[in-house]
This record gives sequence, structure tokens and C-alpha cells, in this order.
Amino acid sequence: MRIGELVRRTGVSERLLRYYEEQGLLHPSRLPSGYRSYTEAHVETVRRIRCLLAAGLSTSTIAIVLPCLEADGERLAPTCPDVVGRLRAERDRIDQAMRDLHESRQALDLVISAARV
Repeated sequence: MRIGELVRRTGVSERLLRYYEEQGLLHPSRLPSGYRSYTEAHVETVRRIRCLLAAGLSTSTIAIVLPCLEADGERLAPTCPDVVGRLRAERDRIDQAMRDLHESRQALDLVISAARV
């Protein structure tokens, strides 16, 4: 399928699909005309990329873990032992970011509570 069909099937823009390719996340073949050619497997790959991005992973991390994930029903399951450690480290990073945001919110609440308006 061509890129327009992949856009239609995944809801992801052409620009983002090209970005995923630049980041090494998506590997379409090229027709003699130079057009990108995608398969049904690319639809699933894009869905996995979107899932991992929604989980807070960067594209560089996704490039590392994506080859080590397989579908297990409705969820993704790691197939490489070292990926679990990387995913745990990412979860820890997100936990710290949440704690930092909570502290920032508390500081902002103090400023707001001091308002005289």
C-alpha cells in the first residue's frame, strides 16, 4: 500500500510516518518510482509506535524496544530480557517526572492562594 492508505488506516499523518522512518522506527520498501510501499505489518507497527509514545517513551527508546515486543492479545509483551529493565527505567523516569510536576503544582497553588483579587 502507498503512504496515503497507511495514513487512512492508522490516522497518522504523512509527515509523522516520514518522521518515524527517519527515526528508524518504520522501514517501508521503495518502488522503482521511489514511492514508499507499506505492508499490513506496517499498520501494526505504527499502532505499536503510537502505543509506546502514549506510554511516554521517546522515539530513541522505541527504536530499541520495538524489535523486542510482540502482541499478546490486546497488549504488547517484551521478548528480550534486557528490554524489561529498560522499560522499568523508563517507568522510574516517568514516576520522577510526575513527582516533580506535583511539586511544581504545589508551588503554583501557594502563589495562587496568596492572590488578593
